[in-house]
Amino acid sequence: MTGRNDPCFCGSGKKWKKCCAPELPPNRGTGSLAEQYRRNHGILIKTEEQIAGIRRAGHLAAKILTATAEKVKAGVTTEELNAFAHQLHMDAGARPAPLHYGNPPFPKSICTSLNDVICHGIPNDTPLKEGDILNIDVTCVLDGYYGDCSRMVTIGSISPDKQRVVDVSYECLMRSVALLRPGVFINTIGETIEAYAHEHNCSVVSYFVAHGVGLKFHEKPNIPHNRNSQQIPLIPGMTFTVEPMINAGSPDVIIDPNDQWTARTPDGLPSAQWEHTLLITPTGHEILTPWDLKLCK
Repeated sequence: MTGRNDPCFCGSGKKWKKCCAPELPPNRGTGSLAEQYRRNHGILIKTEEQIAGIRRAGHLAAKILTATAEKVKAGVTTEELNAFAHQLHMDAGARPAPLHYGNPPFPKSICTSLNDVICHGIPNDTPLKEGDILNIDVTCVLDGYYGDCSRMVTIGSISPDKQRVVDVSYECLMRSVALLRPGVFINTIGETIEAYAHEHNCSVVSYFVAHGVGLKFHEKPNIPHNRNSQQIPLIPGMTFTVEPMINAGSPDVIIDPNDQWTARTPDGLPSAQWEHTLLITPTGHEILTPWDLKLCK
């Protein structure tokens, strides 16, 4: 984790608190600041008890995601991955949040988004094959608390375009997460992601956003992954996702008219996404969904 006395990320040589750190809102006590965020922004600042519950849910989601990713290989179907992940939820006394969520109700326990599918892919009986890239998205509910995460898995040798979006989306996530600490504006996340993606000839999907999470599946704030004017300073106790969706071509989205869930790129070029649930701490941040990176990188 990083703190206010660390060297500023801009390279000035000054401490972050004396350089790029924005000022926090006037603090008239923890309770009043939490109430200010709830009233003004709809943001729920979590208590220590709630944070502990969200941490447990996040760690379970990461464990299920890692175990499911280990099952990925050519010939396996995403429906088989869904069944495996569903059973892991049941064994842990948890519930898969996507199952029956929304309108129309999402029909499966995880999302599996393949190649040109940006997000919300529905598991099916089509076997995976060499050259595919797959995003697996797991959100579990444990004792009423939510943990949300996703990651990419590659199958065999993949095309340069696919490798590029897999790598760029990962870097977009981790570079933006590295900046998270009290006082940083929410729009720093989108600015960091968009700058890196464009530098590497990729586009950022703006149709979908990151979001608060923990007591509900989707909470405030909504967090765009591109440049925006949302200058709300982060404060301790905020929990939210960062989940950049990066396309090799157009940033636009086509929603499947039949299932009303599957989001694809309009040009058939690949898309990739990585996701963590984050907690803002007094000195920086904590990743609440520590999935195992070595499976892909």
